[in-house]
Amino acid sequence: MQNYIMPNYKLIYFNMRGRAEIIRYIFAYLDIKYEDHRLEQADWPEIKSTLPFGKIPILEVDGLNLHQSLAIARYLTRNTDLAGKTDLEQCQVDAIVDTLDDFMSRFPWAEKKQDVKDQMFKELLTCDAPHLLQDLDTYLGEKEWLIGNSVTWADFYWEICSTTLLVFKPDLLDIHPRLVTLRRKVQSIPAIADWIQQRPQTKL
Repeated sequence: MQNYIMPNYKLIYFNMRGRAEIIRYIFAYLDIKYEDHRLEQADWPEIKSTLPFGKIPILEVDGLNLHQSLAIARYLTRNTDLAGKTDLEQCQVDAIVDTLDDFMSRFPWAEKKQDVKDQMFKELLTCDAPHLLQDLDTYLGEKEWLIGNSVTWADFYWEICSTTLLVFKPDLLDIHPRLVTLRRKVQSIPAIADWIQQRPQTKL
């Protein structure tokens, strides 16, 4: 594209992987420069009141605020192979991402009562997660990647979500070696490996 000037990107989120990590992986893989602005929890209430929907991550694109992490991810991957190479593949990528996100959204991340939170996490990880993992394992089968014949952002999202789930249940994938292999494949992509190495180490 002639005279194409890359926008100025500023990603705003907490100092954690959380809902912004998929955006960071996409930036890393596509080698796009951006400002990774990490908020202190103490500054959040003041900033929250200035945002149209009161939620982060926010991606500023030349001063325009985009919200919703998966919408931002779709925007950044559009017209790249990460989105899927055909319309059908793109639909499959979206479906896997949405399936993973549906599950992750069921966790009571903001629950203040620790005993309630622990109980709900335990139920989701021991009762519900096995069904999802079996379905994902079957879907992956003997393929190298979840969709098509090359990596997509659905593979990234699997690695990101499973990294968080493994914090709470380290043996979660013991009976799913194929899903573990897929995690390792994502982690060994040079641009992703570099990012994992240099990112701030946080629990979530």
